[in-house]
Amino acid sequence: MLTPFLSSGECHGTCVDNSYCSQPCPPDTPGDMGFLCRQKKWHKVTDTCRTLTAFNIFEADLNSVQTFGGSKISEYTHKPETITDLLMEKCPQDLSCVIRNIQKSPRIPGNIAVIVQLLHNISTVPMTDVDEAKMQSYSIMANHILNSKSISNWTFIPERNSSCVLLHSINSFARKLFVNKHPIDIADTFIHTVGTILSRDNARKNFTFSMRVNDTSDVVTGKVLISREELREVPSPSRAVSIAFPTLGAILEASVLESITVNGLVLSVILPKELEKISLIFEKISKSEDRTAQCAGWHSLEGRWDRKVCQMIEENSQQAVCKCSPSKAFTSFSILMAPHVLQSPILIYITYIGLGVSICSLILCLSIEALVWGQVTKTEISYLRHVCIANIATTLLMADVWFVVASFLSGPTKHHSACVAATFFVHFFYLSVFFWMLAKALLILYGILIVFHTLPKSVLVAALFAVGYGCPLLIAAITVAATEPGKGYLRPEACWLNWDMTKALLAFVVPALAIVVVNLVTVTLVIVKTRRAAIGSSMFQEVRAIVRISKNIAILTPLLGLTWGFGIATVLNDGSLACHIIFSLLNAFQ
Repeated sequence: MLTPFLSSGECHGTCVDNSYCSQPCPPDTPGDMGFLCRQKKWHKVTDTCRTLTAFNIFEADLNSVQTFGGSKISEYTHKPETITDLLMEKCPQDLSCVIRNIQKSPRIPGNIAVIVQLLHNISTVPMTDVDEAKMQSYSIMANHILNSKSISNWTFIPERNSSCVLLHSINSFARKLFVNKHPIDIADTFIHTVGTILSRDNARKNFTFSMRVNDTSDVVTGKVLISREELREVPSPSRAVSIAFPTLGAILEASVLESITVNGLVLSVILPKELEKISLIFEKISKSEDRTAQCAGWHSLEGRWDRKVCQMIEENSQQAVCKCSPSKAFTSFSILMAPHVLQSPILIYITYIGLGVSICSLILCLSIEALVWGQVTKTEISYLRHVCIANIATTLLMADVWFVVASFLSGPTKHHSACVAATFFVHFFYLSVFFWMLAKALLILYGILIVFHTLPKSVLVAALFAVGYGCPLLIAAITVAATEPGKGYLRPEACWLNWDMTKALLAFVVPALAIVVVNLVTVTLVIVKTRRAAIGSSMFQEVRAIVRISKNIAILTPLLGLTWGFGIATVLNDGSLACHIIFSLLNAFQ
């Protein structure tokens, strides 16, 4: 532990990468600040400095001694009490005796942590009569630390789950809210709570929120819709509470340190358990044309966004409509900004023109194979070679056709079953292309190394078909069986294997790249074999050997799918249009 002196919020002294520096807060301020050395500079990573303590959080002086955060010894009762116990003793009717000093306090990390802990403790106090006055005071306390100006300070709180605790505490406290025949509407700048009574007689019920997400005058709306069909399942009367947060999404992103951007209000709902589905409409904060949304629910037990509990119903550049399943673990919902997808008209033209040329060329190839089959399959090795070529062409043709079918489906939201089927066949046939290319490579090795010379032709053909179709079918079937029951098979925005939730895409990427490596080794062996035959020969023969090597490379590179190796470049540099164009050109015209 380094302890250099602190000046202007920085450590001074020897800065060795990954070394840690701890410094005290300013005088009369409890807590400390932690700094980490990165790239020869000190960076603040934690801050527990706080001005709120047990001595000043209440409006009236309490004759007791103790710092905030642990147990407190009252001079009157001489029994251990927490700050929450004192709050319940001093102003149990409306919890208002701490509001003024909380609102006056600076929104520094230590104070935020103090208020989060206080709100959590209040939410765990056994009470069944949370009325509008208590909820109003609770919302004012929460509103203070949900301010948009405090977002960056959440990153310095040592307890990374503080924002998760806050959300869970607010939802837990709202569950105790008593709602009579008169609706409750508590509107603060950064938290808006609405409570009402549901009845089967209602035609439909909705909660509408309109809130500012930052210091500008721009507002973002959000709606919770309960249909008449759903209301018929609800016992009358039933209580419903909904809470909207305009900044909590950004706070969760900052404190949990996830690279996930929330692009709408966070809407919490406390509803009767009989309500299994609700509709939510989110206006987008960032209305970018090239960024789609993903509906998601906040998993309160695991502290993460989960896309499985929501389904996208409709989306445009302005808003998204989601259908979600609320439960005890999922009471808060929002829309997430989907990862950036590189879109370019050039790339789209290359892909579809290339697919058209590819499909026509493959049909021509298979037609020619059918016409000359008897003449080119007279020997065992030529027969096996053309079996591989015909099946590579067939599976690539089917993969291209299913790719076109999948691209014309409007995503999994409207045609889920069709999208699953299209994705399965695209996955299966593209895998089959690779495994038949592997079979071709193994056949070349057979010709070079004479490994299977004792095996009959029927056994070799059976082995080729087992590799070419059996392995892909097994991988594709296991992938859909393992991920589709949990709605993790498809991407939210397209008919293709999911990556964000289940990493189902690995079931294609790993076998494909492994086969590319094996085939690259095969081509290398062919080159070495050809080169070795020319060693010690005349200049003319060496030139002929070089020509043969070049010819082998030119033929084997597309035939064994080595161009798919350029896919690694698109993964490493996803934003490079040049890499995507080269990859699309090489594979569209394979």
